[in-house]
Amino acid sequence: MRLLVSGGGTGGHIYPALALINEIKKKDPTTEVLYVGTRKGLESKIVPDAGIDFKTIEIQGFKRSLSLENFKTVYLFLKSIHDSKKIIKEFKPDVVVGTGGYVCGSVVYAASRMHIPTVVHEQNSVAGVTNKFLSHFVDKVAICFDDVRKDFPAEKIVFTGNPRAQQVAGMQNKNRLSEYGLANDKPTVLIFGGSRGAEKINSSALEAIKKFENVDFQVLFVTGRVHYDQIMKDAAKIDIPQNVVIKPYIPNMPEILPEIDLIVGRAGATSLAEITALGIPSILIPSPYVTADHQTRNAMSLVTKSAAKIIKEQDLNGEILAQTVIDLMKNKEQRTQMAKNAEAMGVRDAADRLYNVIEKLIEEK
Repeated sequence: MRLLVSGGGTGGHIYPALALINEIKKKDPTTEVLYVGTRKGLESKIVPDAGIDFKTIEIQGFKRSLSLENFKTVYLFLKSIHDSKKIIKEFKPDVVVGTGGYVCGSVVYAASRMHIPTVVHEQNSVAGVTNKFLSHFVDKVAICFDDVRKDFPAEKIVFTGNPRAQQVAGMQNKNRLSEYGLANDKPTVLIFGGSRGAEKINSSALEAIKKFENVDFQVLFVTGRVHYDQIMKDAAKIDIPQNVVIKPYIPNMPEILPEIDLIVGRAGATSLAEITALGIPSILIPSPYVTADHQTRNAMSLVTKSAAKIIKEQDLNGEILAQTVIDLMKNKEQRTQMAKNAEAMGVRDAADRLYNVIEKLIEEK
């Protein structure tokens, strides 16, 4: 198989793509893969570091207000379609998969115009602008949340789940918490605002830290590299309990997740795929800064199944965070039920499902 993948801008678009590529290569080691992204996006570092061939096009997103930059955006979009067609002609893919972000708009659109089988993968409960546009041209739209069905042509939809779930589903406890100064055999809470961190989560966690003294669990508080130095300056003014460890970043975060008893964090699609695949109770604090407030919708899909708690960022402070964490950690029976409910929502064969869609499209070509 010759597979061309495009998606970028955020890890939520990139990591599902890498998970899919990883699973496909397990099934067919002869698969040749090309990833198309931008020079400025996170994909320009993450994808080459994963050992995947990478090419770039120049494109940018539309400004939401009236701006002369939008004229440049139109020009770049048209040019990027031309550049995408050139890349496609050279690589000769059997199928093209887009995982979101404006970069895949040009690539997948160009492939569809060249009559190459195309699929877009929508990770969230609210469709992204690019995927809504592409849904009119692609052969199939793969989704992870039933809520998003209304945003796409019904005849093209296939429910696959997020390939990231399958990638982490088989992970085992490797007793890695000791590497971060924590006990391997003690109940653990992970507070994590995403790879870049989240200011409100960080400030509230710092306020909550004193409340975690003399409890029978430990806390791993991951700030994100951008915020770490300031958090540590502020933390120096208070006595950090011995059962609390503050880190800027955890390399390959999924590897420690089997050791986590409760996660506090955002409700991005990748995070929820990991949480449900492993069956981990969570306190979700959706980002209010994302398109169409889709993280709240993502979170509610777990909350309504009693698989998670939700705290809106506008309501978040140290007192509320500490009390919610402590109440859950005291109630093992509730956490056990939340874990079962979360696991029941996991799609642990998501990459296989998406692979089957791709294979069928190639066969029907």
